Amino acid sequence: MKAKHIAIAGNIGSGKTTLTTLLSKHYDWEPHYEALDENPYISDFYEDMPRWSFNLQIYFLNSRFNSLLRIAETSKTVVQDRTIFEDSKIFAPNLHSMGLMTTRDFETYESLFTSIKSMIQAPDLMVYLRGSIPTLVSRIQKRGREYEDSIRLDYLKRLNERYEAWITKYDEGPLLIIDVDDIDFESNPEDLGDVIKKIDAQLHGLF
Repeated sequence: MKAKHIAIAGNIGSGKTTLTTLLSKHYDWEPHYEALDENPYISDFYEDMPRWSFNLQIYFLNSRFNSLLRIAETSKTVVQDRTIFEDSKIFAPNLHSMGLMTTRDFETYESLFTSIKSMIQAPDLMVYLRGSIPTLVSRIQKRGREYEDSIRLDYLKRLNERYEAWITKYDEGPLLIIDVDDIDFESNPEDLGDVIKKIDAQLHGLF
């Protein structure tokens, strides 16, 4: 059976890391996590976005590209926390439109992403976690990451708008959308079971 690449996409606080962990345990998949705590720019970015936005996005782009290279080499099915597409379709253009990344830096970023995209494949299944702003804020506050304390509400709203615009046009491969407002797959086994059933239904067509 050929190994597959399952990707979990969604805004900050939507539950990507939690679901990645739960699915990796349930299916015995190999988890690939977003290297947030290893990112040397993340704290500086939330303190001074215009100064550090380009550095932050280049670090993420490089990190996720390396992750995709590792995924391509593994013989196990992989579940990935956040995708390289979100960097290019959501975060970088949002920073540019908010005036937090210069046009010069953004064009350099886009050119680099275009080069990278020619060398990578889209996930075999994209799972998008859709959440409203109140849900995202509640979950961000609950997990208590210090560097996230200064996230601005308008920043989160803009990201959500871009996520919705991106996902409605997503045509890179199979897509599963899960609304996280009314479920809690971390604490409620029934909710997790429902998510797994939906993923199973998608996977039967992939394997």
